[in-house]
Amino acid sequence: MSGPTENSRKQVYEAGKLAKRLRHQVGQAIADFQMIAEGDRVMVCLSGGKDSYTLLDMLLSLQRKAPVNFELIAVNLDQKQPGFPAEVLPDYLQSQGVPYTILEQDTYSTVSRLIPQGKTMCSLCSRMRRGALYAWAAQNGITKIALGHHRDDILATFFLNMFFQASLKAMPPKLQSDDGQHTVIRPLAYCREDEIAQYAEQRGFPIIPCNLCGSQEHLQRKTVRRMLDDWERQFPGRSDMIFRALGNVAPSQLADRRLFDFTALGAREGAAGADAHAWLAGGEIQPATERQAAPTLVSTTID
Repeated sequence: MSGPTENSRKQVYEAGKLAKRLRHQVGQAIADFQMIAEGDRVMVCLSGGKDSYTLLDMLLSLQRKAPVNFELIAVNLDQKQPGFPAEVLPDYLQSQGVPYTILEQDTYSTVSRLIPQGKTMCSLCSRMRRGALYAWAAQNGITKIALGHHRDDILATFFLNMFFQASLKAMPPKLQSDDGQHTVIRPLAYCREDEIAQYAEQRGFPIIPCNLCGSQEHLQRKTVRRMLDDWERQFPGRSDMIFRALGNVAPSQLADRRLFDFTALGAREGAAGADAHAWLAGGEIQPATERQAAPTLVSTTID
């Protein structure tokens, strides 16, 4: 029977393994997608949740031995939610010696006014938060914006878009904003949420719950996440397979005419093809009985 000392040693050993695994996954994602380059000023968007705390912690750890020099600046948007503990993040960041900025913008009142009670606030809240962070990044020479989305966020977004938007898209680990001014990176793209939660608990991060959207229990995203969790329990490793599939796309095996030239496929040189309007405006199709009634040629022989 193991004693307290042996259990403690085992816990320390397992915690070290988890931290090493997460650092490796973050480093792998950064390398695979060339997320950070020499001289980058990386803005780490810190919400006070487990994901963004882990993101900052991983980047700080990797920064010490990184093959390139880069800066980290933690930025939090205080959205003036009722009861938000405004002192928690500044106290934590000061204790870690991390340069930081706290932005203040009362998006809570705006979202609460515009969205009917009981309806999902996430979409509008996210757009407003993104606008404020992008504006600060543009004004302060930020070259990369780091977000705390992990593997399970990416998978859930993929299924949400497929089920509710009829679109095959997810969250790419690296992207350029629509206006072309910002490069967004997701260094936790290879990390599982359950391991992030475990790491955050081990590290004792001062978690700040989101009372604005986190209290809405019937979100489509939560439904999709339950579906993925059920799949994972029944078929361990399925989520990893789906995530790997997002990086193994064969456009010719789908049906998007913008990604693959189906028009040229099988076309014969010099053969004219009817346009779509001609097909759609075609005449009536003859019934099968009429098509079979076509005249036949009779061959006769004269002796």
